Amino acid sequence: MAATIRDEKVLRCLREMIQIPSVNPSLVPGGAGEREMAHYLFHECRALGLETCVEGPPDRPNVVAVLKGTGKGRSLMLCGHMDTVGVDGMEIDPFNASCCDGKVYGRGAVDMKGGLASIMGAIDALVNSGFQPRGDVVVAGVADEEYASEGMEDLVKRHRADAAIVAEPSGLDIIIAHKGFAWFNVEVLGRRAHGSDYTSGIDAISRAGHVLRAFEDLGQGLLDRPHPLVGPPSIHASIIKGGRELSTYPDHCHVEFERRTVPGETREDIEAEVAQVLSGLEGQGVKTAREVFFFRPGLEVSPGEPIIRSLQGASSSLGREPRLVGQAGWMDTAILARSGIPSVLFGPGGEGLHASVEWVDFAQVLEAARVLAGAVKDFCGG
Repeated sequence: MAATIRDEKVLRCLREMIQIPSVNPSLVPGGAGEREMAHYLFHECRALGLETCVEGPPDRPNVVAVLKGTGKGRSLMLCGHMDTVGVDGMEIDPFNASCCDGKVYGRGAVDMKGGLASIMGAIDALVNSGFQPRGDVVVAGVADEEYASEGMEDLVKRHRADAAIVAEPSGLDIIIAHKGFAWFNVEVLGRRAHGSDYTSGIDAISRAGHVLRAFEDLGQGLLDRPHPLVGPPSIHASIIKGGRELSTYPDHCHVEFERRTVPGETREDIEAEVAQVLSGLEGQGVKTAREVFFFRPGLEVSPGEPIIRSLQGASSSLGREPRLVGQAGWMDTAILARSGIPSVLFGPGGEGLHASVEWVDFAQVLEAARVLAGAVKDFCGG
């Protein structure tokens, strides 16, 4: 039987999710977090007859629901994050979920409650058509993607699948590659002394200027190393702190950097690169300490993966040929791939990710739901 998307139910689901504040409290102190969103998805999935549970910390949970397969089929995970960034400075009511000219507005509309609504629309259509997959279909709403991805890290420890689709906004194209990133700090060392004692004092802040210039030069060189799908790697200084008071030579200056990586670059590559840059400053008397304190790998998936063929076939049946593209930003997909689950990104488009006006194209929410339903039927069998 054909899986028919119920437009009105998808719109209701999308609007109700936008109306639930789920600002990540690791980004914005006092943010509501994911608990109410998890409660909502739990009841929506349970109402469809899926085996549903809430996992992880009570205040930052994941919700996982399974449409059980009859056996001997491939399993597929449909995944999205429930948290959003903050709402300060937004030019619209962030939680009103107003609709105008085919657009649904609000914080998280496109990043990524629109994608979650597409997933729920697809599952609703499959269940109501009587579809019985051979392999399990796993629906996962995860916490903390906008900060440290602790929800996805927990998910991959508990659940497996033969492939995954993360319904981040892709404009109905298929994202098969994205960048990673490394965060590192450099401590520039000086010598503390009275402001009048220029013979003893060593100004760590001034010497940090040499460090900043060296990494700026590195960044210019990185532009000559583009990846065919995601573009070149890059680097920028993000945070700088130093000094004690106006009449004292500063004995330290702390600088934090972000290095955006391309698929294939490792933590060890970045550590070696940073060490090489700083070693070149030793002849100028610049003393430093360094640490790469957080790393996320990039993603690149083979175009021949079966899940990509399933998405392409489902899109083609609806009269659209999706492109295989790359994305500059980092997403949870890399954690799934690192755990051995081939993963791609596919979801509805819109505008205003993290911006003052955010909206999702509702026609694309519906189209993504149709494609996801078709991809499930092809990949999991029935």
